[in-house]
Amino acid sequence: MIRRLFSLLFLVWAIGFLWFAASLPQPATARITTDAVIVPTGGAGRIPRGLAVLDQGLAAKMLVSGVDLEVKPGEFAAEFAVDPAQMECCITLGFAAVDTRSNAAETAKWVAQNEVRSLRLVTTDWHMRRAAGEIERALPDHVTVIRDAVPSQPDFGTLFLEYHKLIASRAVGLADL
Repeated sequence: MIRRLFSLLFLVWAIGFLWFAASLPQPATARITTDAVIVPTGGAGRIPRGLAVLDQGLAAKMLVSGVDLEVKPGEFAAEFAVDPAQMECCITLGFAAVDTRSNAAETAKWVAQNEVRSLRLVTTDWHMRRAAGEIERALPDHVTVIRDAVPSQPDFGTLFLEYHKLIASRAVGLADL
């Protein structure tokens, strides 16, 4: 009996992992305009994609969540070739987050302060499901979240670790209900 239960659990886990790895989220295809774009730090291409969303007029402002405390706005602007006027009006560097869950908390606080009703979440494809889940749990129900994944080529180790983080995140989310 225990062997069958273990085999069933392993089969569910393996099918889930195959689904997770084979069907990574994609970039948003629709040119939907949102109030803001949210970019958690940590993956290549995230910040450039967020800046492109601003430049295309698909969002009016951007929060970069989880910025290292030592990064200064001028350094950020120089690194990503951001015009000082755009930096001043439209980009907020968030320094409070250290992980995906605290990215969600930082985002929820910023969204409330800025009266955001819709946002575009820009993060790496392998990170999107967990990041979106955490953010959607932290936000009020009336805030719309558009998922805009940055394509990558993750290795097996990244997918394996992220799959388990997703399972843990969902388990914590269920426990919070």
